[in-house]
Amino acid sequence: MTATASPLRVGLIGYGVAGSFFHAPLIAATPDLALDTIVTSDPERRERAAAEFPGVRFAAGADELWDRPDTLDLLVIASPNKTHVPLATEALGRGLPVVVDKPLAGTAAEARTLAALADERGLLLSVFQNRRWDADFLTLRKLIEDGALGDVQRCESRFERWRPQPKGGWRESGDPQEIGGLLFDLGSHLVDQVLTLFGPAVRVYAETDVRRPGAEADDDTFIALTHASGVRSHLSMSATAAQLGPRFRVLGSTAGFVKYGLDPQEGELRAGRRPVPGTPWGVEDTAHWGRAGAGESPLTGGGTPVETVPGDYPAYYTAIARALRDGTAPPVTATQAAATLDVLEAAAHSARDGVTITLRS
Repeated sequence: MTATASPLRVGLIGYGVAGSFFHAPLIAATPDLALDTIVTSDPERRERAAAEFPGVRFAAGADELWDRPDTLDLLVIASPNKTHVPLATEALGRGLPVVVDKPLAGTAAEARTLAALADERGLLLSVFQNRRWDADFLTLRKLIEDGALGDVQRCESRFERWRPQPKGGWRESGDPQEIGGLLFDLGSHLVDQVLTLFGPAVRVYAETDVRRPGAEADDDTFIALTHASGVRSHLSMSATAAQLGPRFRVLGSTAGFVKYGLDPQEGELRAGRRPVPGTPWGVEDTAHWGRAGAGESPLTGGGTPVETVPGDYPAYYTAIARALRDGTAPPVTATQAAATLDVLEAAAHSARDGVTITLRS
């Protein structure tokens, strides 16, 4: 790819939930990127995309892109999980830098093979871990960096939902080839976040259950991690939580932080609102701010409100454009994604056999 003053041309494979609500709007909102081609054969999805992104081109399949790799500067893969590895392998082989929606692969070994291929070809390979730019995560990270909690001892992190009826589709399929279930879906976010905050994990224990009648894949899952730093992370993901717990409850040697509610950006994007450079985005209502303190529950007035740092999903693709222009490291690397997959694979092993797994440091 030759850097020019023109925006970098992006091809997007997939226009389902990930492609239409996250990738396409964020790519289009990035000044140095231009959404060039969307790969989808669905007429209704094409109609919606054409209405929102006038002038975008369409392809029925990825094969059409392989015939013209020189017309693109970046390929984004937002198709079902089982397609991530073959599509990324083909794209890298044809000289295209690649962004892949999480999880990068079904195994850490596959992720490292892709990372090696990208390094061999001198190409960018990154994974869309957008939850590193959640408002609540950015707020927690700032508190930790500022020393407001002292030494962090335990982090509880949750993505819980109340969806008593399965929705079906590949994300809830029990077929291992689909890489479905909450462990590899929401677990990819939760594990990536705590590895980013607290460093590598050395021990993993997990419990996975299929709770809902007719469900095939895990829909109620828990992971306990011991980090090399000594921090313990307890991660919960569920589609069957009739009462939702705090998004974060983080306990330190001098104070704790409790935060309820989800980052507002996904809701905004799903509602059709779009980030515009230079205007406020990802700002949370004051009623949802978390509280930091010691000695009393925040639900009974304990602690002090902590202003939520605005969420910033657009920062991911801004950093991708910079990495393509300058040859610097992307905001999320394939090696980091492989470390997350090490934990997810260990969690699956732990849940299956009822054992604690030790990871090589």
